Amino acid sequence: MKNLPLLNDHPAIVLEEAYCAHNYHPLPVVIVRGEGIYAWDAAGKRYLDMMSAYSALSFGHAHPRLIAALTDQAQRLALTSRAFFSDQLGPFLQRLCELTGQEAALPMNTGTEAIETALKAARKWAYKVKGVPGDCAEIITCEGNFHGRTTTIVGFSSEPGYRDGFGPFAGGFKRIPYGDAAALARAITPHTAAFLVEPIQGEAGIIVPPEGFLAACARLCRENNVLLLADEVQTGLGRTGKLLACEHEGVKPDGLMLGKSLGGGLLPVSAFLASRAVMDVFGPGDHGSTFGGNPLAARVGREALDVLVDENLVRRSADLGAHFISGLRALQSPLVREVRGKGLLVGIEIDASRTSAREVCERLLERGVLTKDTHGTVVRFAPPLIIGKSEIDWAVEQVALTLGDFENARLKKQA
Repeated sequence: MKNLPLLNDHPAIVLEEAYCAHNYHPLPVVIVRGEGIYAWDAAGKRYLDMMSAYSALSFGHAHPRLIAALTDQAQRLALTSRAFFSDQLGPFLQRLCELTGQEAALPMNTGTEAIETALKAARKWAYKVKGVPGDCAEIITCEGNFHGRTTTIVGFSSEPGYRDGFGPFAGGFKRIPYGDAAALARAITPHTAAFLVEPIQGEAGIIVPPEGFLAACARLCRENNVLLLADEVQTGLGRTGKLLACEHEGVKPDGLMLGKSLGGGLLPVSAFLASRAVMDVFGPGDHGSTFGGNPLAARVGREALDVLVDENLVRRSADLGAHFISGLRALQSPLVREVRGKGLLVGIEIDASRTSAREVCERLLERGVLTKDTHGTVVRFAPPLIIGKSEIDWAVEQVALTLGDFENARLKKQA
């Protein structure tokens, strides 16, 4: 196998390394342009974007309708803060609530902010509605969770690297094994406010829980007057072949967090959604954000929802996702331990004794495929929902060739 070209002397990389915090380990490519499902590097090479900025680019790069909405609104009114009403926020939240079946929404910017909002709502609900004694509310989470990067959130992470050096952490959280509803039943106490869960764990390696897990958890939460909080920042809005991943088990959560693709790949837009009984624990001054719900974000978010529906992208994700997963499973490479996922959220677990997922991603980069590993063991794929069947087939072919390169190199070494 040939080696990746050395790009460390590219001006963009030199400047980033010199002035940016080293909190990421990017692949050696400088992206300068994107259109639809493709991106181009500084040398003009075209790549199939199978990463979609962790699902934020579900509509692809520079979708014409989203660009038009962004441009039109930016020229009229971009920001007011929530100190005043705007003509864009109401229609956006109405559309969002009607699509998801929730009664009210609190707009924020990043997915992490939506999660933090949910945690505050759950605690206040526990004190004001459920009657939990002050400062005693507990929130149950799962092993392998990834809900964001704030100190509160990393405090209940099970990943040592996310926690190292950032304590002391806030109390009031406990963890159970992911996919174990019986463990949730044992963990619930009279002080439990909420159960926070990802319907599919993304950062952990595209972990799909056992069938029936989410439905069982929803039933336990109802029986014990506990809020079910679904983190659908990555899995929501069509990514898994349903509008919401919870729908695979017919579950409607008490609280729902959306983000990433809600901003159309153009802006950070997120929201916490819930029933009025939960949302109305908030009063003026309890929570806020200068940029949350700004007119520009609201206009783009509403257009993103309309594109999702008008282009039938949820059904497209279901159909093409099944085709993609089937194609990857048919490869039967000795390097692959498992292919898993739903819709167009797919992970390939690599046999770490043979190579790392990072190395596989680097070789796919050579072949014109953009993706990223997680934890060094899983190659993840989350292409734009607008991708076509022929592009899926081409991507599978590149994965096959890449895995073949590694196996051929191993056999050559043994000879």
